[in-house]
Parts: sequence; structure tokens; C-alpha cells
Amino acid sequence: MYIRPYKKEDAKTILAWCEDETVFRKWTSDRYDAYPITERDMNEKYFDHNGDCEEQDNFYPMTACDDSGIVGHFILRYVGGNHHILRIGFVIVDNWKRGQGYGKRMIQLALEYAFRMAGAEEVTIGVFENNTAAYHCYKAAGFIDAEKEQEEVCELFGEQWRVKELAVSRKEFFDRNNA
Repeated sequence: MYIRPYKKEDAKTILAWCEDETVFRKWTSDRYDAYPITERDMNEKYFDHNGDCEEQDNFYPMTACDDSGIVGHFILRYVGGNHHILRIGFVIVDNWKRGQGYGKRMIQLALEYAFRMAGAEEVTIGVFENNTAAYHCYKAAGFIDAEKEQEEVCELFGEQWRVKELAVSRKEFFDRNNA
């Protein structure tokens, strides 16, 4: 598996993995007003609106591929203008690849990229409490539970979806991976 910058034509494949609105919301939270979205909606958010990030040069959509083609997607963005903290978001894996280690490997590649290429000292990620498969994937990839001053909650489907925060430092990552 390898990761590369997202291309506009990737949207068709990635959006096909959102078989219902629950999967879509676990992937995008409340970042889109409507469901379903089109390839054009996704590409406008990514390319015309900088992923809704205020700071320029702060939104990096990535695609994971293997010999079979596109297998996953995520974005990286700096947190609050701090170029030492990167956040991973919009994580999704091909439905047919879930539960086979693809997500873990993709997140590990994202962490390697963040620490080796982007110079991050820390990487964070949030996951809804009701997304236990993703939570366990992120933990297996090296993230640890992080303390957060204020808990983030999203109102989705008339429910309160709580966000668990996870983080990993450069030192923790390389100590764990002996790299």
C-alpha cells in the first residue's frame, strides 16, 4: 500500500463507499449540510474551499492505493496554525477491505508521512464513540487516548455523538516502531 495526494477523479470511488447516511456521517461528521453529496460537492470543498480551513496551505487530502486501485482516503490539516500538530480526518476505507488491516496500515502510513515529511511533533485524530471499529483501528496504529479540556459533541440524527480524542507524539510513534 502507498499514499498519494488526492485527485478529483478519486471522489467517485470514495463516495461509493458511503452506502448510507450513517456511514457518511461517521466519515464526514457534520461537515456537509446534505446527504448524499456529489463528486462535485466533494471536490469543491477540497479544492475551492480549502477543506473549510481558514489558513491557506493547511488542507491535504490523501488517497491510499494498492495494486487493486484506491483502498482508502483521509485528510491531513494543521491545527490552529500550529505547524507542529497535524490532525487526521475524513478517514474511510473501501467497504470490501474493512477488517483486513487496510485502515491500520493506511493510518500508519499517514503517521509516517506526518512525522517524516511534514515535520509534525504530534498527530491527533477524533472518532465518534459509536464507531468502535475505527477507534480500535486507530489504537492499533499507535494512537493513545488524549485528554481534552472540552468534550466535542455533534448533533446527528437527533442524537448526541461524542468524539473521543486520540493523539500520538513523534517520540511515541518512533519508539513503538523502532524507526
